[in-house]
Amino acid sequence: MKKFSADKIYKGLGAPLEESILITDDNGKILSIDKMENHDPSTVQKFKGALIPGFINTHCHLELSHMKGVADTGTGLIPFINCVVTQRDFPKEEIQAAIMAAEKEMYENGIVAVGDISNVTDSFECKGKSKMKFYTFLEMFDMFQAENALGEFNKYLSVFEKLEVQNGDKKAIVPHAPYSVSESLFDLIQKATPNGNTTISIHNQETPPEMELFQKGTGGFADWYKSWNLNLDSFTVTEKNSIHYALGKLNPNNRTLFVHNTLTNEDDLKTALDWSKNTFWASCPNANLYIENRLPNYKFFIDAKAKVTLGTDSLTSNWQLSILEEMKTINRFQSYIPFETLLQWASINGAEALGFDDELGSFEVGKTPGINLLENFDGQLSDKTNVQRIM
Repeated sequence: MKKFSADKIYKGLGAPLEESILITDDNGKILSIDKMENHDPSTVQKFKGALIPGFINTHCHLELSHMKGVADTGTGLIPFINCVVTQRDFPKEEIQAAIMAAEKEMYENGIVAVGDISNVTDSFECKGKSKMKFYTFLEMFDMFQAENALGEFNKYLSVFEKLEVQNGDKKAIVPHAPYSVSESLFDLIQKATPNGNTTISIHNQETPPEMELFQKGTGGFADWYKSWNLNLDSFTVTEKNSIHYALGKLNPNNRTLFVHNTLTNEDDLKTALDWSKNTFWASCPNANLYIENRLPNYKFFIDAKAKVTLGTDSLTSNWQLSILEEMKTINRFQSYIPFETLLQWASINGAEALGFDDELGSFEVGKTPGINLLENFDGQLSDKTNVQRIM
């Protein structure tokens, strides 16, 4: 049995506790939360700062870790995609070394679970050895070449089948983004996906050209397709924002994790929340700044009572893999958001989005959520606030 206390204890929901202790078994399972006055202080490990649950990183691309610093900042999404597509091939040993280092970085930064995108098998060995939980999203796309949908589906399915999940890890096949998946491929993914208790991740409303493609059939993505000699014969202009196309092809009975949402507006949120209450909204603020120099308007999400989660994206589009740094960035640019709300996004909301909330995301009896210590923290995040993993 172990006992931990700090100036404040944040359970992941609600106001902090003071003069309280966490009691765990040797593996970190929460046995009880009690008042300090009921215990001999000499039996309690007391920390200065705040104890919080382990972080949940709901969006990462671990397999792209070797591309740190390769892509320029501020270019916009389409040049960024071109960089990834044309420059991701590195020697296998460099890719594996970068994946192992990135996994270690996340663990040391207090992350306990990751929603991770995979297109290939590069990260599978590392995930199998990790102390963190992984929900692997095997991402599929056919670039609206509907005649190739079945071939692309089978290609990615063969990769998916090579991942052997264990220790409570999970996996799912998912569409990449509205601008890259034909109706034919969407249908194949849908038919192969269980109905309920599955999380589906999809990139969403990340850049203005995505919106213009669906609204008018013109703009940066239309030009990009032409530059790659790809036709848009199977694409139909909806005259609506891109999320409407995705909603028409997804299953509302599953958990849907919309990722980035930089341009998502109030009407988009209402439409999605009316479609399903199982919607979650992963924000990757540092990646949004790295690629597009913009952030979502978080007030829209708060007013809609939408369940926001946090992600780091990959080291290709970020300077580090730290959920605390994502929280700091939001606090720096939209400081009206209370710390308790940011922590909820970083912990229990993410655990719910990945279906890990029976074990992770909050300090509750029976859970083993991980324990982090925020140092240099007095209730408000600052540049000096740092995280130390306790358990």
